[in-house]
Amino acid sequence: MDAKPLKAVAKSGTAQPKAGIAGQPDPLAGPEAAKGGASQAQTGRAVRLPGLEFPGCKPVRMTREDIASFEGRLEFWDADAATAWICEPTSPYHERPSRRLTRLVERIALVRGSPFECYGHMDLLLRDRQGHARRIMQADESLYLHPAKARLPGVSAMVVGEDDFPDLVLEVDHSTDMRRGKLKLYESWGFPEIWVEVPEQRAPSRPRSRLPGLTIHLLKGDAYRVSPESRAFPGWTAEEIHAALNEAELSTQTVAALERVGASLGAREGTGPDDDPQMRDHLQQALEKGRAEGEALGRAEGEALGRSEGLAKVVRQILTIRGIAFAEEFPANVPGFAEASEEAAVNAASACGSETDFRVRLRDLAS
Repeated sequence: MDAKPLKAVAKSGTAQPKAGIAGQPDPLAGPEAAKGGASQAQTGRAVRLPGLEFPGCKPVRMTREDIASFEGRLEFWDADAATAWICEPTSPYHERPSRRLTRLVERIALVRGSPFECYGHMDLLLRDRQGHARRIMQADESLYLHPAKARLPGVSAMVVGEDDFPDLVLEVDHSTDMRRGKLKLYESWGFPEIWVEVPEQRAPSRPRSRLPGLTIHLLKGDAYRVSPESRAFPGWTAEEIHAALNEAELSTQTVAALERVGASLGAREGTGPDDDPQMRDHLQQALEKGRAEGEALGRAEGEALGRSEGLAKVVRQILTIRGIAFAEEFPANVPGFAEASEEAAVNAASACGSETDFRVRLRDLAS
């Protein structure tokens, strides 16, 4: 964390903070913050922050000097209370959804044709008027959809009012309930989209009333509204995301959803799989290999057969790279494949979500 105070003035062009940000009065601040008096932790009273609760977390006394050198995990820290709320230890079932999310969005990025940036559980820092750390939260995962265009966090933290907000923050409630504390802070600070995931694997301390599922909170005006689907990833529903975060292996339904969302983002932004350097390299290698093998089958009478066989190898390799299953006789069993152009076959293989979808796309591209 950054022990050196920075200016609290937001950079030009950065999304401006809401009320309660960068030195302004915080609607969720405790009375000590407003009066400048001693904190509850300092006076020995029970630590209370009006309107904020952190169930499943243990309050630990931690001053500004302590937090400057603290390198562990925390839910929330408040300077006026001189207290950090800590949830330890973390379990594999808590960490798995955030790690799985990075794998899922990598697949979406390949189809979209441009990368995302994941920052994991970085510090989300709010400063006071003097530029000192006032409040800190840590998310389970923070994601930027357009890192090349965003004001990204520095080495130590994402600073509210200076850096751009992540397009998406994931919070995993394995043994906690962030709705009673952190969600209110995210709303007050102005984060645009929060996912709250309650894993299928139940922690012994989780209340039975806290049912598994994923809830999407979208900021509209000054308040969050629950949405059935994501704004950052259009068309990806809460139900689909929850299933993808919890299944042991990616199902065909999840793969199809990832392909659909990636294609939707690509269509909106004018990009595709061949705009991603890694995918473009794989496609080029597959194409060159297929051409060579096809030409080896014959240049005269067997030229047409050789071209078809070579193109079939290209299509199968593309689908293999993308993790899409297909039948042993594919794509020779696809009507019109032998007559299809190389461009149409490669485009259909790069964009399809399944073998059946390939047939439809090839037919549409050939018509």
